[in-house]
Amino acid sequence: MKIGSQTLDLQKPAVMTIVNVTPDSFFAASRSMHIEEITTRVEEAVGWGARIIDVGGYSSRPGAEDVSVEEELSRVMTGVEVVREKAPGVVVSIDTFRSEVAAKVIKRFGPCIINDISGGTLDPEIFGVAAKYGVPYVLMHMRGTPRNMQDMTDYQDIVADVKDFFAEKIADLRAAGVSDIILDPGFGFAKTTPQNFRLLHHLGEFRRFELPLLAGISRKSMVYNILETTPAEALSGTAALHWACLRGGASILRVHDTLAAIEVVKLHNYYKNVNG
Repeated sequence: MKIGSQTLDLQKPAVMTIVNVTPDSFFAASRSMHIEEITTRVEEAVGWGARIIDVGGYSSRPGAEDVSVEEELSRVMTGVEVVREKAPGVVVSIDTFRSEVAAKVIKRFGPCIINDISGGTLDPEIFGVAAKYGVPYVLMHMRGTPRNMQDMTDYQDIVADVKDFFAEKIADLRAAGVSDIILDPGFGFAKTTPQNFRLLHHLGEFRRFELPLLAGISRKSMVYNILETTPAEALSGTAALHWACLRGGASILRVHDTLAAIEVVKLHNYYKNVNG
């Protein structure tokens, strides 16, 4: 997968580290509002082996408040500038559903992955931005908005419904001229805990699309609700589910805790090599 002059080889799973340039993300330790904090987080992640840094300026936690385009853009620009300066060899992902934010960041800093939580439902023009700049696009399943999505969890069959969504949106992306697509089933977005675990159990079925799969389960409610704990205490549970994601065929793990995820990937790679 090409991102400008960079190549992202997904023959072995990659770790995508979350850098939230926000004051209200659900996991407090992931918030990096100041340049010094962003720098430390980026340098640590890259040092541990992260191959993608995912910069977001809009909290997508359930019930999150809206953020203006100007504020989101300012936050993302700050984060991406630090990544480009401190880790020029790492792939940058922009966590945004707004075409304007994606376009302006790419114009200034060059090609980046567009990681859209809405799958184009909140701003359909974002498909055109991905096509215009020839960048990979992460197609995630969600219903509604971060503010109301947890009121929209009524599905006929969660696995079949997500498959149908992907089939429709992949066709739209291809028609728009987008070449590189990554699929994300959207754990935690407009889904109950049982629905999340059903998706995880059937993750391998999404390989029918012959596209890379991204799994974002890090410290989410599907982990800490079952363990009756908090996001801050959900690292071991996250690591356990990361193994399940890799067994299901995930090519990218989107994570808060880089080193722990790198270790899970290394163990899983060894497991696969030994057992064929």
